[in-house]
Amino acid sequence: MRFGLALPHYDFSIVGERPLSWATVREVAHLAEDRGFDSLWVSDHLFLDIAKYGGSPEPEAAFEPIVTLAALARELDRIRLGALVFCEALRPASVLAKALATLDRISGGRIDVGLGAGWYEPEYAAIGMDFPAPGERLARLREALEVLKALLGEDGGPLVFDGRYHRTDGARNLPTAVQRPRPPVFIGGKGDRLLRLVAERADGWNTCWVWTPEEYSERRGVLDRECERIGRDPESVWCSLGLYALCGEDEADLARRFERLRTCTPRGVLDRVSLDQWRRGRLVGTVDQVREQIAGWSDLGVETLMLGVGAVPFHLGHRDDLELLAHAVGAAERAPTAG
Repeated sequence: MRFGLALPHYDFSIVGERPLSWATVREVAHLAEDRGFDSLWVSDHLFLDIAKYGGSPEPEAAFEPIVTLAALARELDRIRLGALVFCEALRPASVLAKALATLDRISGGRIDVGLGAGWYEPEYAAIGMDFPAPGERLARLREALEVLKALLGEDGGPLVFDGRYHRTDGARNLPTAVQRPRPPVFIGGKGDRLLRLVAERADGWNTCWVWTPEEYSERRGVLDRECERIGRDPESVWCSLGLYALCGEDEADLARRFERLRTCTPRGVLDRVSLDQWRRGRLVGTVDQVREQIAGWSDLGVETLMLGVGAVPFHLGHRDDLELLAHAVGAAERAPTAG
C-alpha cells in the first residue's frame, strides 16, 4: 500500500490563516515528504466553496495546481505529485499535455495524472461556459483522455484527432515526458458509465472522500465486470482511494483529537457530528484500528490511499495529526534518514 496526502491549498485549508500563505503550503509539503508519504495531491478549481460540506457558500481562493506542482517539483526530491483531478473543461487536453510533460521533466518523472469530467457549476459560469449535462461531460472526458494519453506518449505525436469537443492537427508535444511509456493517467468518479470508460481507456481509477468498504466493493465490482467484458485484467487498473483520516494513540486520545478538529474546521462542517458518526466511511480510529482498516482496503484492491487530514477536502487540522497518521500507516518507518 502507498499513501498520499491531500495538500492544503485553499483559503479554507488552515483555519485562522486567510489568505493561505505559500510558506504554509511549502511547509506541509516538506513535512509529508520528510515523514515518508509517497505522494502529494492538489485539486483543480479556479475557486471553491464548501457549502456541500455544511460550510460557507462564499467562494474561497485557490492556488493554481500546475504552478503549485511545478514549484513543489523543485522543492521536493522524492515524493510523487499529482492532481485529484484536472477538470476537462478548464484545460484544453493538448495544452494540458504540454504542461504535464514539462512538469514530468522538471520533477524527474514523478507526475501522476488525474482527469475528471468536472462537477462545480460556478466555475463553468466564470469561464462563460454552460454547464454540460452528465452525458456530454463524459463524452468530453473520453476525448480529452485520448488526446492526453497520445501526447504524453514516448514520441509526443504528431497527433491528428477529430473529435466533437477536442481536435488536433498534427500536434506535437516536445520535449516528451520522462516516464515510459508515459505518466499514468487515471480518472476520478464513480458512475457506471465512468467506470466503463476507466476499464476501456484509463490506467487507473480514483474516488474520494467518504466510502465504506461495502459501498466501495459494489463500485469495484462494476469496474471488474467492465474489465472482464473487454478482456482486460482488473488487476491492471491502478485503484486509488481518498479518505478523510484521523488517528489517536488510544480511544481517549482519538476523542480529544476529534474535539480539537472541531475547533480548527470551517464553521458549520462538524456541527452536531459525533465521533461515532465521523468514523463511518473514513479512516478513523486508534493506531491499531487504522492499520486494520488499511489491511481491509488492501484486500479490496486499493493500491494507494490518499489521506485528507481534516474535515473537508484539502483541509489540515493539526500537523501532529499528520505525524501520527504517518506513523500509523507506516509511512514514517519508510522515510529516508538524513545522511
